[in-house]
Amino acid sequence: MLPERPTTRSSSKLKSKNTMLLAHLGALLAVTMWGVSFVSTKVLLDNGMNPVEVYVYRFIIAYVLVLCFCHKRLMSHSWRDEMLFAVCGLCAGSIYFIAENTALEYTLVSNVSLLTSTSPLIVVLLVAILYKNDRPNKGVVAGSLVAFLGVACVIFNSSFNLEIRPLGDFLSLGAALGWSIYTLVLKKLNVTYDAWFVTRKTFFWGIVTALPFMLFEPTLMTPEEIVNNPTVLGNLLFLAVGASVVGYIMWARSVKSLGAVKSNNYLYFQSIVTLVVSAVWLHERVSAVGYTGCGLILLGLWLSDYLGRKIAQRGQ
Repeated sequence: MLPERPTTRSSSKLKSKNTMLLAHLGALLAVTMWGVSFVSTKVLLDNGMNPVEVYVYRFIIAYVLVLCFCHKRLMSHSWRDEMLFAVCGLCAGSIYFIAENTALEYTLVSNVSLLTSTSPLIVVLLVAILYKNDRPNKGVVAGSLVAFLGVACVIFNSSFNLEIRPLGDFLSLGAALGWSIYTLVLKKLNVTYDAWFVTRKTFFWGIVTALPFMLFEPTLMTPEEIVNNPTVLGNLLFLAVGASVVGYIMWARSVKSLGAVKSNNYLYFQSIVTLVVSAVWLHERVSAVGYTGCGLILLGLWLSDYLGRKIAQRGQ
């Protein structure tokens, strides 16, 4: 007797599960590379590059690579969409990376990673403000408060070191806000455009909005100096190819499949990656208060997800 062929419904369900699995794996891969990128950026800063320079060179290389695979359509469907892409480039490009890269000059790499990872909490708050039907329940609010307490501990941790200024911590929070806005706009653009086009446009507007900042930089590293320095070239290529091209493509697809809130929850894992890599590579030390803050942020994530689902199931 021949086995029954799977029905169309079961095949569709299996395909949907596979898509979701790939979305989860893509988000995890992206945040892992972004977690390493903090350390890689710090290495470039220590080798003489400035924060704006690191960002602009990184995105120019990434834009050229994406353009090789996505060049059939240059403009979006409307000027309204083009302005939304400009917002993406501004928030997930120039604002995010200039603030983040500058923060690395003032505070610990692990601090920057932890504080920029608070964007899931900011996304929840923005969704609650902008979409009345998606207001967070008590479980999500409770988890958010615990995580914000962890953020306070991380900032307090840096104040123990007189050579580290709180400016770096607050710049990191500003970067997190920019990324949160980008994620919400990305959710809207993903309905009409594919991940490659969205990523290319984000890179383009990120470069355009960052170029004015280059005018205020006294010295810039020449392409020849970059090529002749294996450390600088290697880290810059990782940031451009891995953290930018692969990371942004994976992220755009994950946000499209998982949604803004669920995909952003993966950003908490980048802090763990950075903490481990910076401890091994840069020999950074974090106080007990800093580790407590890290634990509270992760606990807040778990509480927000677990309690939020429990309360939602009860219909509260």
